[in-house]
Amino acid sequence: MNFKPYFCHNVLRNIYKFEKLKKKINLINKPMFKDSKGFLEFVYEFYKTMKAHEISLVYEGEITHQITKAFTSLAESNMAKEEESGSVQRKVFHVMVECLQNISKHADEATDNDFLYSGRGIFMVSKNQSEYTVTTGNAIDNSKIPEMREMLERINSMSKEELNELYKKQIKEGRLSEKGGAGLGFIDIKRKTGRPLEYHFLPINDNISFFLLTSSIPRE
Repeated sequence: MNFKPYFCHNVLRNIYKFEKLKKKINLINKPMFKDSKGFLEFVYEFYKTMKAHEISLVYEGEITHQITKAFTSLAESNMAKEEESGSVQRKVFHVMVECLQNISKHADEATDNDFLYSGRGIFMVSKNQSEYTVTTGNAIDNSKIPEMREMLERINSMSKEELNELYKKQIKEGRLSEKGGAGLGFIDIKRKTGRPLEYHFLPINDNISFFLLTSSIPRE
């Protein structure tokens, strides 16, 4: 069963609605609210979806060095239990690090004081019998979408040799995008996985959208 990137967006929207509801009824600091039927049903549905899509790791919030270190350590432990080959483990580890770094480089501050999206991101790792999937999502200013889409399409259209040449060129000369290393990270993910970068821009409001990136790594 392939992991659907739209799931990330739906989860974040549900959390967003839940946080606004808590704020509206002024019960943010009352733990008893968490015992409500609605919240418990949300948690159970979330759990069932995670099991159905074999999601082993999921996180929403700010991405820090400590978070990156913790996730990569957990992933290594999980893959060791699955007895994955060293090659697969290295690729998954590399893609995870690049994806987490890309969130920190691309996550924009929300333009409408929306605390839920501001400078934050979502990160998920799932697997099936044939591949691992790393999915990330973060808010991005709508004005940056054309440049981002053009960059990703350019990377997806390149052969392995062209990607290697572009990677070397970027190392020597600098920037592919206005945030520099983020473009280099996309190139490197495509080089390491040999798979196209799957991406979506899902509108949040007139100013910002939710940028979803999915990378898959074959389980050889």
